[in-house]
Amino acid sequence: MEKAHLILIAGGTCSGKTTIAREIGKQLARSSLTIFSHDQYYRDLSHLPKKEQDEVNFDHPDALDYELLISDVKHLVDKKKVVLPDYDFISHKRVPGSVVIDGTDIIILEGIFSLYYPELVQLANLKVFVDTDADIRLARRIRRDIRERGFTIDSVLRQYMDTVKPMHEIFIEPTKKNADIIVPGGKKFDKVLTMMKGYLSHELINF
Repeated sequence: MEKAHLILIAGGTCSGKTTIAREIGKQLARSSLTIFSHDQYYRDLSHLPKKEQDEVNFDHPDALDYELLISDVKHLVDKKKVVLPDYDFISHKRVPGSVVIDGTDIIILEGIFSLYYPELVQLANLKVFVDTDADIRLARRIRRDIRERGFTIDSVLRQYMDTVKPMHEIFIEPTKKNADIIVPGGKKFDKVLTMMKGYLSHELINF
């Protein structure tokens, strides 16, 4: 059986990974396409007291249930049915999701650790790293975490300095070497998207 094509999009927190994933999706709209984030695979912490939840380092690769993530991606590449999980960032609870994927042709997985796990890198047809300045990423993260996740600006800044920034330097920045394409974040993606579609059309799929 023909396998699905896997595109990985990595980069630091709030670098624009979701935006470029969606834009690539628009370019490939005529194909059967699935876009999702590995953030849906954070480990369930709902059994822990709030104080212990707050002490978990969510910017470490072990915070993800990467065994399940890799298993699901392998199933998707083999065009088998997968139920994508959902994750609540307020309660830190992961639950079975309502999105069922079966037989998709193109998979786009985005997340800070998308290029970290060797098993995923080996499966991928195209690997992208979105490289955005740290000050832009921090500003975006402050806005997102206050609006969507109920954080205060003090808690966002404390988390950024304690874990986000150092973990980025240790675990995420080095994965740039695994990328086929490095996209300068904070700029228009038009030329990059055109190049990607040309690559996909020539190497992977006859659009």
